[in-house]
Amino acid sequence: MSSNSKKILKKLSESPAVSIENLKDRDTKTTYAISRALKNLVNENCAEIYKSEKQNYAKITAKGKNKLNSLLLENRTTLVNTSWDGFWRIILLDLPENRKGERESLRYLLKKAGFVCLKNSAWISPFPFEHLFTNIKKDLGLTTEMMIIVTEHIDEESKKVLFQTFGK
Repeated sequence: MSSNSKKILKKLSESPAVSIENLKDRDTKTTYAISRALKNLVNENCAEIYKSEKQNYAKITAKGKNKLNSLLLENRTTLVNTSWDGFWRIILLDLPENRKGERESLRYLLKKAGFVCLKNSAWISPFPFEHLFTNIKKDLGLTTEMMIIVTEHIDEESKKVLFQTFGK
């Protein structure tokens, strides 16, 4: 994904809709590149264009939010401090077979965020990414399919295994 596409997704994620004119730059070379990047995002269903009488607006889609979250995870330093704060993040994920694509995407994001799969649908991590997954849960409407738990209480035997796994 181009750097212009990343910039556009980030800007679109910051408000409900953004005027296409506000996305463009005064430099004509940059304007063309931004227009092209926006067109590609629309073709990939990561953004939508809304036309009004006065101007056109762009809006990020759920797929675009997932793509942006994925990109942020690739560069973990921009997200959160990854030093352990003493809390474990546990995510329980239960998506039916007919939502296999979403399930695989979520598993990918969990792995990128440093989560380890404990038992089929239970993922755990010491890294503070629960806010990211809370947003993903809300964006995808996973009210009963995803549960996020943050705790400092884990039995001693499990704690030993987790400390070995995460090098804590």
